[in-house]
Parts: sequence; structure tokens; C-alpha cells
Amino acid sequence: MAMKRRRTMLMLMVLGHLASALEVPLDLPQPPTITHQSPKDYIIDPRESIVIHCEAKGKPHPSFSWTRNGSHFDVDEHPNFQMKSQSGTLVVDISRERAETFEGQYQCTARNKHGTALSNNIVVRQPRSPLWSKEKIKPIIIQEGVSLVLPCRPPAGFPPPIVFWMDNNFQRLPQSKRVSQSLNGDLFFSNVLRQDSRDDYICYARFPRTQTIQQKQPISVKVLNLDAINDTVDAINNTMAAFYNDTDLFSEDPVDERRPTFLTPSVPSSSKMVLRGQVLEMECIAEGLPTPDITWAKVGGDLPATRTSFLHHHKTLRIANVSEADAGEYQCTARNKHGSVGHTIGVTVKAAPYWISGAPRNLVMAPGENGVLTCRASGTPKPDIQWAINGMAIENSPKDPSRKVEDDTIIFSQVQTGSSAVYQCNISNQYGYLLANAFVNVLSEPPRVLTPANKVYQVIRNQPALLDCTSFGSPIPKITWFKDSRSGTLDAETHTTHDNGTLEIGVAQPKHGGKYTCVARNSLGIYENHVHLEVKEPTRILKQPEYRVVQRGRSVVFECKVKHDSSLVPTMTWLKDHSELPDDDRFLVDSDSLTISDVTESDAGVYTCIMNTTLDQDSASAELTVVEVTPTPSVVYERPEPPTDLELTDQEKRSVQLTWIPGDEHNSPIQKFVIQYEDTLHHHRGHWHNLTEVPGTKTTAHLKLSPYVHYTFRVLALNSMGVSRPSFPSKMYKTEAAAPDDNPTDVHGFGTEHDNLVISWKPLTGLQANGPGLHYRVMWRQKVMDSDWTAVTVANNSKFVVSTTPTFAPYEIKVQAENDYGAAPEPAIAHGYSGEDLPVAAPESVQAYVLNSSLAEVHWEPVPHKLIRGYLKGYKVYYWRDGSLHKHHPHHAEKQILTFSGNHSHGKLPGLHPFSLYSFNVRVFNGKGEGPPSATQQFETPEGVPGIPSSLTVTNTNLDSLSLEWQPPHELNGVLTGYTLKYQPVNSSNEWGPEEELALAANESSVTLLDLKFSTRYKFYLNAKTHKGAGPAVTMEAVTITDEALVTHGDDHVGTGLSAPPASPFGSLNSSLGEDGPLISWEYWGLEKSIYLEYIVDDSKQGEGGDGVWRQELVNGSRNFVLRGLKEGLSYRVRLVAKGHADQELHRSQELTVTVPAVASRQVDIATQGWFIGLMCAIALLILILLIICFIQRNKGGKYPVKEKEDAHTDPEFQPMKDEDCTFGEYSDNDDHKPLKGSRTPSSGTVKRDNSDDSLVDYGEGGDGQFNEDGSFIGEYSGKSGSRDTAEGHESSEAPSPINIINSLNSFV
Repeated sequence: MAMKRRRTMLMLMVLGHLASALEVPLDLPQPPTITHQSPKDYIIDPRESIVIHCEAKGKPHPSFSWTRNGSHFDVDEHPNFQMKSQSGTLVVDISRERAETFEGQYQCTARNKHGTALSNNIVVRQPRSPLWSKEKIKPIIIQEGVSLVLPCRPPAGFPPPIVFWMDNNFQRLPQSKRVSQSLNGDLFFSNVLRQDSRDDYICYARFPRTQTIQQKQPISVKVLNLDAINDTVDAINNTMAAFYNDTDLFSEDPVDERRPTFLTPSVPSSSKMVLRGQVLEMECIAEGLPTPDITWAKVGGDLPATRTSFLHHHKTLRIANVSEADAGEYQCTARNKHGSVGHTIGVTVKAAPYWISGAPRNLVMAPGENGVLTCRASGTPKPDIQWAINGMAIENSPKDPSRKVEDDTIIFSQVQTGSSAVYQCNISNQYGYLLANAFVNVLSEPPRVLTPANKVYQVIRNQPALLDCTSFGSPIPKITWFKDSRSGTLDAETHTTHDNGTLEIGVAQPKHGGKYTCVARNSLGIYENHVHLEVKEPTRILKQPEYRVVQRGRSVVFECKVKHDSSLVPTMTWLKDHSELPDDDRFLVDSDSLTISDVTESDAGVYTCIMNTTLDQDSASAELTVVEVTPTPSVVYERPEPPTDLELTDQEKRSVQLTWIPGDEHNSPIQKFVIQYEDTLHHHRGHWHNLTEVPGTKTTAHLKLSPYVHYTFRVLALNSMGVSRPSFPSKMYKTEAAAPDDNPTDVHGFGTEHDNLVISWKPLTGLQANGPGLHYRVMWRQKVMDSDWTAVTVANNSKFVVSTTPTFAPYEIKVQAENDYGAAPEPAIAHGYSGEDLPVAAPESVQAYVLNSSLAEVHWEPVPHKLIRGYLKGYKVYYWRDGSLHKHHPHHAEKQILTFSGNHSHGKLPGLHPFSLYSFNVRVFNGKGEGPPSATQQFETPEGVPGIPSSLTVTNTNLDSLSLEWQPPHELNGVLTGYTLKYQPVNSSNEWGPEEELALAANESSVTLLDLKFSTRYKFYLNAKTHKGAGPAVTMEAVTITDEALVTHGDDHVGTGLSAPPASPFGSLNSSLGEDGPLISWEYWGLEKSIYLEYIVDDSKQGEGGDGVWRQELVNGSRNFVLRGLKEGLSYRVRLVAKGHADQELHRSQELTVTVPAVASRQVDIATQGWFIGLMCAIALLILILLIICFIQRNKGGKYPVKEKEDAHTDPEFQPMKDEDCTFGEYSDNDDHKPLKGSRTPSSGTVKRDNSDDSLVDYGEGGDGQFNEDGSFIGEYSGKSGSRDTAEGHESSEAPSPINIINSLNSFV
């Protein structure tokens, strides 16, 4: 939004520059110009001297004179008048004579040798405040309930007085819709009440200019009911009774309630005339019981919302700044419950003369130039226009052949030196006049720049920049801008030069900074001026102050870290609640922070830091909440409780006041309240919408409401812990229906057919409708002079189609929302076009310019806009090749199209064929399609380089020679002048030999090369030539043969390396059968790096098994390869393939057939297999280990180091293991129940654990080891010594456990 405001201000500034009058430097000769004068109506202030202003400028400085009431007025002859020095301003001393002596019509004249300028006619008048005429006012006794008018009739004064009613205590009398003052000052009672009785109804007239107030005699009013009146009649004399009877103040019948009637105006209809630009006031005052309400409406139209107001309790309609559109009939209606009455006021709008396009402007011309002076105004009735020159009617002035008067315009042709003058334009009708001076100054003046030299402009990045170049010269100079140097032109997309010379940069960036040069140039000279632009970085607050909650007596710090341009001087300002900080030492302002010490409750509020520089500013705010000191233990933070006791007050049509009581904060201050509403008229129940938010410190919200909504409100509280539950809903509040406030948006006009206009808009939402019966008033008119609006009413829709429109005509469009209660404000005008149709004209002056053999440029004159009949999309160039300029070349007619978007007048045709004849035409196209083609024209392209020869083959290969044959290029691109053949040998290491070059005639198609090296590979390059140059070459490789006897082999090409052109780089291809498969070997002397071995089942020798797909193996630089995985009993075709670049052909070797022998059985000698030998070795090792274990078991003793601790873990029920149980110990029956040697078995049968760390149990992770019933150990040891299984009879830790070894071997086997 801020950016938009700045942009708007920028545009207003630029437009202001452009609209300003032409300023001639005061050092140059120029006629007088009135610079300041008094208003047309001058009212004398009797306390001060009369000052009639008349200031003017010119070169030479003008002299001044005055007329009074149309006659020359000699100031020197009147001692009370004095004219200021170097000025025409009159100062009149009125202290010595009566003020009316100086009344009259004054006009000032300023003249020098170049012309005469006139001021307006200034009418000087004295204000008057006459006394009130004396009159005897009888007291008024009136029955309660009837109407009453108290007349004021103030004396006529100048200016008219301001009227008001007061009492004896100078207190204004209260007014209401029952009692009100009319425009003429009378006091009207629609019906009187007992409390209206008083003796001091006094009308006052205040005359502001004379500072006096006149007072009418007090009026006494006594209001009685019927009984009181009868008592009064009996008591008064006959004379007074007759008076009362004459005034109809008495009635035997009580006053009943009645329908309204108008007190003023008293007739059914009336009329009123008002001048354009003035204020229109109309009033309708009615009587009735109960008091009627007054409403206003315009017949057949709407009241102008922005200029309409109602005064005196709706009894007066006031329309400000009246325009012609306000003319018409207005109706006021008085209504109460017993009926209504209406009155129609016809309003006519007249207009004193007013400018249409502004007053005429000064005209500066060089000798021989032409110009126009325009004085265009309007008025009602149409005003008369009178021209004068130097104060003399133009009809009476000397004839000037260079001047021609045409009504409101003077046309100057070929003006000459000495034609300078001041022209007066006087436009008048019966309601006023306009007088304007405009000089014509004929000068020959070289340009000058008035902007100060080397002025420095500073602007913030991303903001617009304006660089001034105010200049003067005659002829008017042309302004050109440069940056840094005269050679640096400016980018038109980012830089705009306005008519007044100002350079605008829409979005300034650092790259735009630097020195700018403004050059003013006309036929008499050149002038340049330099200015500088500095683009500064914006000021930004990087770390904003944050919301703080602090206990009373503590300190708080608000941080405000700012980044700004280093060349700008920043100023930091802190505010509290939008005012200055308190003058208190507790507030310490640092460069980037604010510290408040010993915080008190009064310190709570909103703190704002503002960082200002000379170019911009940034600000941020945070709130401080001060709380009481609370005990530190057990603080519980929770979401707040919901607000309670919602109450609606101050209920207005479009607003209401909502108050509530906050719930418990639960130790976390409420940050904000969210107010939601439910609309049961337009939505289902339970559909809540967010309406507004207020800070957590407030418990009241003023809610702006929409008409025609049934509101129910609820409030939610938010703290740092979350959102509370919603409050209980408030009572329902129903707003009255009203006319819509808004009109539809996104109004567009476009055509779908050539004769229609589709008007579309975004409809209003249900909430925006403001009442029932929403519909739209769609208005349109063609954008031509004096075109009338056409209007239709459309139901609640989003588009309307206007038929039978002219093709692609501009339209002005308005869409206004209406409902049953009225219409929205006057809508903005949108612009659109009716439908497009195909263009009816072709481009003219079509020409082609050939730039080179493949590029041409086509030029044409754009089609006039009115013949395009639509939005110009661009131009299309249709072109095609008629054929080559060679006579034998076939004809080509395939058309190509190039599209050039936008308003182009030329375009380039790329990719043309050289030495060809082309035809083309140009068509314009719009959104509907293409127009007719222009006349077909032709152009020829020049020669180019030829294409690649069609073919190159090798024939007649010998030991030291070979022949080459070729075909000409398909694309000759001109006349062939010959061929160039280059060739060079290549050795087996892919190294290149010396290159030979041979020039060949254009009619040759073969050549034989002699004296070549035998058994050598050659590479050939052949290209064709035209006068333009040589084209691309075709390449070829071939090998001379190694055996002269092979020359006679004809087509076999054995030994040449050529199975087919191009020559093969492969030599002999052999195979041998190995254990893993066939071994393929070969010779290769080619250059290609990617070599593949391909093979496929030979289907010609096998009934089945082939799939017809060649399989590949990458072999690259090797010379042999083993084919693995081939199926037994099948034959395979094998070949080698060399791949070069993508544009080179493949080189293939001769094919070789390889047969894989079939095997009847896969039986082999098992004794020779490696796996069998390994298995036998493992078994032998296992048997050896088992023998060792048996030996140890038979000879083991009880002397291993941890024997006794091991014995402690032995099961007393342990039984000796048998051989068949895979154990190795034999025990006698006598030994079955004996403990092992060295064991200590406690009498309790339990085993106590020793404190020694050497127990095998300590090597495990868990508890004691356990044994199975057969005595085998099922515990598992782990740790540094590894995993171990144990049983009775273990050896010392120095020897590996045989059980572990066996388990390891079992795992291995």
C-alpha cells in the first residue's frame, strides 16, 4: 500500500510538472503576466485599510494603471489611495472617509513595450447590517398537539446574516425532528407540547463582516390542553377572546392524531434553480401527530452519495458542488403511522462560464513557427467569447496576416519578430464571466537548462527517481539524457523521459547510480547539464522489539537493531503509546535498545522504535505488560478461561459495542481476543467467522457491521499457551437492510462475436448485498462524443451480452449493484471493446532485402488500426521456395510461415536455400484470424557453399593405386567450380602421415591415385566448391592390398580390408576351443576405439535354439576374447564390429562360424576335482583331532590351575559318559558316586562360590553354567577368552577346549 501511495504521488508530481504554464526566464524579453490579484468580490472590513492586489512580472518590468467603474482612475489625485512601489497593488485608507465612498468596480492594467495584461473586474462593496424593524408581537396561546410557526424575518443585509434561536440566557433552543429551524430562519413546530411553553423565543441575526448581532423581540408561547383553554377563555376579556377566536386557537374538540401535511412548501410542487459548483439546499417541513419522518429521493435516479448530506433532522437536503447531472426532480415524503404526503421539487442547474481544459497558456514561438491559442469554456446558457489584444477588442486592433480567429481559437502561422502581445479571452453569460491573459512571445533563443548544475539526487533502492531538466529555448528544445558519457544510451524499459524533460526511473537500483547528462538542443544551439543520482540502501529493522511481561520492580530491555545505508545519518526515536518517553532517568536509550529500570505499573504500554534517515524510515512496536511480583514456586501456565458476560451496547445501524469480562489467564497474560460472529440469515448455524481482533488489554470492541445480517457474537482469548474455549454466544443483533455499499469488481468488456459486447463482472457476495432483491444495473455507451448511456437491469448474474454492436468499437462500461433498498454509489467506468472480425486490408509497400545466401529481410507498412478490426496480434510472412536457379532443379512449393508478434514493420527470414527463387506475401492477424495477403513478390538468394558430395566409393584397388568415384552434392547451392581431394596414410598406431591435396574439375566424377604404399590404410576427404567457397567434405578410408596375386579375386576383396565400402579395418579372424569356451582372436588396425564382439546362433545349421538377436561383448583394445556360456552342441556366427562417431558407418569383419561340441555326460574324474580333495583333507584333519581328544581324555589328571574351583561346579549326580554318547571317560561303578579329586562338596549339597576370579563361571556373561542330564555342559562362555562350552575334565586355560574345537569344525564342515 505504501508503494502504491508513493507511486501515485510520483505520477501527480510528474503530471503537475507537465501541466504547469510555460515559464520564460525573467532575463529575456516578455510581455506582462498577472501573478496575483484580489478576488472578483471584495468586501470591505471596516476595521482595516482596503488592499486591492495587482502583481505582475515581465521584461521590462511592467507599469500599472487602474480604472474605476470603467473610467481611468488617477491614483495620484486621490490622497486616500496609494500604489505600492514596483507593484500595482492599491492601499486605501478608509479612516478619514465613509467606507461606501470607496465602493465601485476596479480593474488593474499592467503594460510594457511587449503587451498589456488586464486583471479581473474587482467589485469593492461595504458590508451592511441594518436594524430589525420594530414590531409588537402578541403572545401566542395554542392548543397542545397543533402545529406552530414562529416567524423570524431578519433584516436584509450584505452578506446575508446567520440566523439562530436562543433564549434570554443566550442558550440555543433545543431542536429535534419535531422542532426545527427552516432555511429562512423561521422556527417550525410539527406539533406543540406542554413543555414548549416559554416567554423567550428570540431570533438572532449575526452579520459576520460587521461583527454585529441583531435581536428580534421575544415571542411568548403558552401551550394548553383543552380544559385549561376553556378556563382561560372564561377569565379573559371579550377583546382577547375575540383575538383567540380569530386565530383559531380554541376548539371544543380535542386534537386527534393525524396524517402529515406540509408547512413548507405549501404547494404540491415547486422549482429551484442553482448554479453549477454551488450548494443546493431544499427543505420540506411537515406537521402531523405523531411527528412525521422525512425522506428524500431523486425521481429516476440516485442521490450523489459523496456529496449529499441531510440537515435539520433530515428536513433539509444538501448537495455540495452541484453539477449538471444533479438537475431533475426531487421528492420529499413525510410519513407517520396515519399516512404520508409528498412534495416534488424541480431543480434546474445553470452554470456560470467554466474552463473545459484550463485557461489558455502562454505561447512562445520562434520566428516562422506556427501555434494555437485556445480559450475553451462552457456554461449554461452557452457563454459568449470575446477576444482582445493588449486590452483592445481584437476587431479594433491592427490586422495581422499571421493571425486567424476561429471562435474560441486563434491560429498563428509563420509568426515574425514584433508579433509579441498579450491576448485577453473574456467568456461571459448572465451568471458570470472568465477573463484570462495569455501572451504570445516571439523569440529566437538558444536552449538553456534551468536546473542547477551538478545537483545531487538521492533515492532509496526500489523507489522511483525523478531527475529534473527544466529548460527553455525558442524553438522549444528537445531533451536527451545520457548516463556517464554521451555514448551511453538509456534503457527505454527502465527510463522514461517526460515532455517537460524530467527523467523518471521507475524502480531505482544501485546500478542506476552515477552521473547523468541532460542535453537540450534546438536549431540555435545546444546546452548540457550534469546531475548525479545516488541510490541508497533502505532502512530496515532487523531485530524488532518483542512483547514482554515483567514483574514490578524488575528491569526490561527492548531491542531494536537496524540496518541502514552507511552514508545516511540515522536517528533513533522511542515512543510510548505514540507519545514521547517520560522524562525519567529510569529510561535509558542506547543505540539499538531501550532499557527501563525498576518497572512500575505506569510503564505498561506500547513502545515503538522509529529509525529515521533523511530519505526514509522504519518502525516497530511491542507491548510491555507489568505484573505483580509472584512467588517463584510452582507456577502453572495454562490456556486462558473463556470470556464471560458478553453484552451489546451503543447499538447503531452499522455498528455495535461489544463488552466482556476476561476469564482466568492462568499465569500467562492474554495477548489478544478474537471476536467471531455467526450469521443465521445467510449461513447454517455453527458457521463462525472471524470478525476482528483486539489486544489482550482491552475488554471492549467497537464492531463495524454490515446491513441485513443476523449477528451472534462470541469471544476467544489467546495467550502463549494457546486459545481458550469460545465464550457463550451473545444475544442476536439484527441489522437493517440497506442499499449496497459496493459495486461489482473485475468489470470487463469483450466480444465473442464480431457484433456483440460481453460485459462481465464479479458478483457481490451475500454479505455484500446489504439486503434482498440484489440485481445489477448494467450501463454502456460507445466511446464517442455525445454518446448516451444505455442501461438494463440484470438479475443476480455475472454477465450480459450486448448484440448488434459495431465491430471492435471502444465502449465505456459501468455495473451498479442495486437491491430493494436502493443502489450502490456511482460505479467506476471500465473500458472494453466489442468483438473482433478478420482484418480487411493487407500490408502495403512490401519489399524484400536479401542479406546473404540464407537470410532475407522483409519490410512492409503496418495496416491502419481501423482496418485491423481487432487487437493487433502481429504479422505473418508466408514464403516458399519456387526452386533452384539451376534450370534442371525441380519446383518446390511447400509454404513456410514466420510470425512476428506486435506492431512490427519488418522481419527476417532465416534458413533459406542459397541460389534459389523464393515467393512471399505478408498478412496481418488479430485475435479473430488473418487478413488478406499482400501481393505475392519474389526474390533470389545468391550462391552459397555446396553441400556434401552424395557418395564416395573405392574401386580398382591395387598394390600401389586405387580409384575413387563420387556423385555431386544434392545441394549445389550455386554453380560448381570443382572438387578438392585430400588424402593421407594412417599407420597401425593410428598416426597420420603427410596430407596430399588434388584439385579436380567440376565435371569429373572419378580419379585414380597412383604411387600409393602397399598394405597401407588411407583416409580420403572430398568436398565440392562454388564461387562462394568450399563445402563440407565426405570422408572415406581404404587399405591397399598386400598380395598382387589377390588383385584378380574380383569381388572377394580378400586382403584389402574391404568387404564393402567403406573398407574393413579387421584382418584375419580365428577361433580355438578352450576349457571356458571358444577363444576368438583377430587383427585390427582401425582408428575406432569402441570394438564389440558379436555372436548369434547359426539358424541355418540348427533346427531351433536361435532367437535372431546378435549379442555383444565389449572388447575395445584387446586382440582376443573367450566366449563363455555358449550352449553345447550349437553353432554360432561370430563377427567383430568397430563403432566410430555417430555420423560414421559401422565397420564389420568377416563372419566366423564356431561350433561348441556336445557332451554326452557331465561325469568327470572326481579324484581330480579340487573340491573333493579339500573335503578329504578336512575329514582326515577331523579324525586326527578326535584321536587327540581321546588321548587327552584317557590321560587327564586333576592338576590344572583352577581345578578345585571347577570341581565346585560339578554335579554330584554326574554319571560317566559312554562311548556311544560321544564322551571320553570310563569310570567304574565304585567311582560313580565319588567326587573328583580335589573337589570340596559341602554337606548341604550346595556348591559355594569362591572369591577367586579364576572360575570358568566368571568367564561367562550370566550365572553359573548348567549341565544336561547326560552331563553335557549347556552354558556358553563369552568375553575376552571367546565362547566356550565346558564339561567335567577340562584342562587348564593354556590348552584349547576340545569341545570348542569340535564345535568349530562342525560349524566349518
